[in-house]
Amino acid sequence: MSADIVNEAPRTRTYAFVVEERMGAPDGVEKPMLVVNGQYPGPTIEANAGDRIVVNVTNMMPNSTSIHWHGLYQRGTNFYDGSMAITQCGIPSGESMVYNFTFDGYVGSTWWHAHAGTQYTDGITGALIVHAKNEIVPAYDGDLVIQMADLYHAPSPGLLDFYFTPGGIDGTPGNEPVPDGGTINGVGQYGSSNSSFFNATLEANKTYRLRLVNTGSFVAMQFSIDNHTLTVIEADGTAVEPFQVSSLSVAVAQRYSVLLRTNQTAAAYWFRAGLDQDAFTYDNPGAQTEVRGVLRYGVDGNTMPDVALLDDPPSLPDGAPGELDTSALVPVGAKPAPNSTFSVYFTISMQYASGPDYLSHFLSFINSTSWEPLQGTSSLFAHLASNAVDGSSSPADSQLITTVNEPGHVVDMIIDNLDDGDHPFHLHGQKFWIMGQAAGRYQGQTVDNVKPMLRDTLVIPAYTHTVLRFVADNAGFWAFHCHIQWHMAAGLLFQLNILPSESAKFNIPQYMLDQCKLA
Repeated sequence: MSADIVNEAPRTRTYAFVVEERMGAPDGVEKPMLVVNGQYPGPTIEANAGDRIVVNVTNMMPNSTSIHWHGLYQRGTNFYDGSMAITQCGIPSGESMVYNFTFDGYVGSTWWHAHAGTQYTDGITGALIVHAKNEIVPAYDGDLVIQMADLYHAPSPGLLDFYFTPGGIDGTPGNEPVPDGGTINGVGQYGSSNSSFFNATLEANKTYRLRLVNTGSFVAMQFSIDNHTLTVIEADGTAVEPFQVSSLSVAVAQRYSVLLRTNQTAAAYWFRAGLDQDAFTYDNPGAQTEVRGVLRYGVDGNTMPDVALLDDPPSLPDGAPGELDTSALVPVGAKPAPNSTFSVYFTISMQYASGPDYLSHFLSFINSTSWEPLQGTSSLFAHLASNAVDGSSSPADSQLITTVNEPGHVVDMIIDNLDDGDHPFHLHGQKFWIMGQAAGRYQGQTVDNVKPMLRDTLVIPAYTHTVLRFVADNAGFWAFHCHIQWHMAAGLLFQLNILPSESAKFNIPQYMLDQCKLA
């Protein structure tokens, strides 16, 4: 990454993405993939807070697609959020679309990915980094993006069918496909198929910012570097009060920045991204459950770490910090969130739609609704076509939508997770304050509004309740969904329709509406 980009004057940065099917072998096992510009991960977008981004996406796949710019606010450009069937109909096969947006205050580490079915599982992902001179983080000498992901050798449509196996995989409804391995910046190791590693050669006695992104589909990734502690400074684009850890669990779609000081013995070291096996519901023989990379400084660029340490990582000295505790995350300059004026309550569950029917799909529900993508339109376009600027249009039964009509509302989302699994939920278009999380159902418990953490992706653990708060001032249709791809495909998505009288004024390019006939 460029060390000088932050000093550049504001500008428009233009990219051309060609999305297509390719064969690839990220961990040494050849598999069909969906990629951008022939590479996995796709191109990194690196820009400054004052820049404009223009991305011309051409779809050379047989199915429609869309690109979501994860974590960005898209204020006034909700139709460029890239959520297929929600903010657009999708880019049809052989067609193109131009995404054109600014960052509107977002600073930090994030990513982009396909938001159509399970396409990003097959490779349509990439990093997106937004620099700013006024970002309130400690100084550092260099920057490195680490994109971690679980990996499947089979294409995702077949895996989704596997997920929906009558009676469930291994006889248990709701069992998710277990990954075959994983990658770090597109490189993994599977058995004897691949002995390549992502390599980073740094300078000794410097401080580097590592931007960790979990671009996977199912499990959290546990990141660590042998013999080193790390200083957490950012989570999901929010600068946090720095603190040290030995490792971090990064849930699907979450991002963290950590500072690495290259002040140990000059050498090559293993760094590791371990797949969270607690999420595995059956045995996948041969699965590579830890991905490795090589970090070196003060030695030649071809120096490798001790292979004897591959399966026997060294321990840190007594008194070293432990792994990340997310309750320690405190935003820089933290203050109480504004008082709520509007609340919405919902439950998360996984079940058969009409009682036990082992030949039907085991679906995900928010309240009693299992989301299905609209066909031939999107939530936003259907709203505009209704001319019901008060948000009173009638959505389909598969769409659970809460409308916030009036400006000035501060919304509490009160969530009971009735499922026996953890769910990493992401809110499009805004960040939320984490006002409370605890075991059991919500029964009016007092929230913690002293220094609440502010982010856009949060794990809602099994059998717990969560209270999230955000300011509803960003007009448009915004998804709130589980980022486990199998769960979202099974319906675990809810929508917010914020300030419909404002979104009715959007100047949406006509060709986007025309693409609905082809998508």
